[in-house]
Amino acid sequence: MPTLNLENVPTKLFIGGEWIAGSNPDLIKVTNPATGEVIAEIANASPEDGRLAAEAANTAQDAFAAMPAQERSKILLKAHALLLESKDELAAIMTAEMGKPFAEARGEIDYSAGYLQWYAQEGLRVQGSHGQSPSGRGQILLTREPVGVSFLITPWNFPLAMGARKIAPAVATGCAVVVKPAEKTPLTMLFLARIFQKAGIPAGTLNVVTTTNSSKLTGPILEDGLVRHLSFTGSTKVGSILHGQCSKHMIRTSLELGGNAPFIIFEDADLDKAVTEVTAAKMRNMGEACTAANRILVHESLADEFGTRLAARFEQFTVGNGLDEGVDIGPMIDQTSCERLQGLVDNAVAGGARILIGGELPEGAGSFYPPTVLADVPRDADLTSQELFGPVAPIIPFKDEADAIEIANDTEYGLASYLLTNDLARAMRVSGRLEAGMVGINTGIISDVAAPLGGVKASGLGREGGVLGIDEFLEYKYTFIPND
Repeated sequence: MPTLNLENVPTKLFIGGEWIAGSNPDLIKVTNPATGEVIAEIANASPEDGRLAAEAANTAQDAFAAMPAQERSKILLKAHALLLESKDELAAIMTAEMGKPFAEARGEIDYSAGYLQWYAQEGLRVQGSHGQSPSGRGQILLTREPVGVSFLITPWNFPLAMGARKIAPAVATGCAVVVKPAEKTPLTMLFLARIFQKAGIPAGTLNVVTTTNSSKLTGPILEDGLVRHLSFTGSTKVGSILHGQCSKHMIRTSLELGGNAPFIIFEDADLDKAVTEVTAAKMRNMGEACTAANRILVHESLADEFGTRLAARFEQFTVGNGLDEGVDIGPMIDQTSCERLQGLVDNAVAGGARILIGGELPEGAGSFYPPTVLADVPRDADLTSQELFGPVAPIIPFKDEADAIEIANDTEYGLASYLLTNDLARAMRVSGRLEAGMVGINTGIISDVAAPLGGVKASGLGREGGVLGIDEFLEYKYTFIPND
């Protein structure tokens, strides 16, 4: 069993290169969702603390932008090495505050370290262009510059990866940042801030403020006009509010929002592979992922057999405290999430869905919900239009390709979609018609540090990761140089 050690986790705010208590005497109680135990009490930033962090970033911005790209790259590579050296220690912390199994937490650290390494290299390749004007009047010079102070808001479900995916390109391009991690999982981000401090990041270029009142903290930071870029991962509802707040100062926004991913299984699919890939897309992180398969669309000729096999696979999972040996599925983030999920399951069953496994909220301590498979889910059930964010797999039969596409696109969201078929022509045809920013063909895992992740419709704006991810932190500047 991994050992939880909180001695190296800061409990204060990181502002201007210093760890400070802040002006709010109230503390944040960080709770282990598997036990309900309070594992830490940390500083709770006030709006004044938020302003102080934005001012610190603004003060540091010009010097950070002027720092040679190679020096910023060295900071990222040093942080990369320190992060991997701390893998087991940080994985135990992440599991304790978020709930995911220890092995998954270790995997998230590897994934996060990949972003630090990727952008350490990508930041060295920021280039513009130079050429003669077609009119012959002069030369056109196009350069790229950091957008400026960036406000990064990260979610609780991937408390390290989402932070690393935002911080790494900011550091690579020379953008000073203020980071606000989720209230429920602040310890991981504070640990990462300590790592960057050890890696030599200049004072004021990375600031971390933790709070229980996000709206009161965020509003003043965006109102003051010091921030030039907001990057947010979270719900569409909150993202829409933030987008509106950014309009006053024309702040650039990068928004990765909600999802309602369909996973389409066509009649020629191999059912064993279908079970494997759906399980990967559904059960990663207990289903608490924006890219998780939310609706399992199965051709009517395979639906019953697939449901039986998927239920048998789910029955093999061990549910429990993520720090315990052999646990596959940890707790959900809190009891409220469990109760919400139960309400959606009950609604589907009332409409005619059948429970093949799970489907009943257990009694006792901890925010646990059992792996659940629902068959014959009606298309108008509440869970078909809402993000489940939990270990429930609803199976919806479809008739043909056109029917599958219609169901898949019948949502306001467009983050991820998945499909399984042995017909390459069909795979490409359907992929082109799916309204989603990301499509997985014959796979349930699409995350990759080299890939641009993001969605369409109500799932957000912009892209994170890969070559395109660095663009969110850069502006273009056009300069005209006359020939005479």
